[in-house]
Amino acid sequence: MNIYVGNLHHDVTDKDLKLAFDAIGSVESADVIKDRVTGKSRGFGFVDMPDKKQAQAAIETMNGKDLMGRTINVNEARPRGRDYEAGSRGRRGGDRRQ
Repeated sequence: MNIYVGNLHHDVTDKDLKLAFDAIGSVESADVIKDRVTGKSRGFGFVDMPDKKQAQAAIETMNGKDLMGRTINVNEARPRGRDYEAGSRGRRGGDRRQ
């Protein structure tokens, strides 16, 4: 299961994120998302846990917890893609011309 982790301190690394979630269950990968230009953290990341029960436990346990001085937001990651993006802007994709 792919888990979204938000409100990360900008000093949190992939390793820090993995270690925080390893305490709850098996972590396949942990990635802090970085700005393409500056290489600095964008303040969120994703953790992939192969066991769904462990992932659910991680979400419940870690949501609202402190990680390096910040209260993190943790929930199941929403899928990216055309349907999701269109749904967030409406069926017309933000084009207001008629």
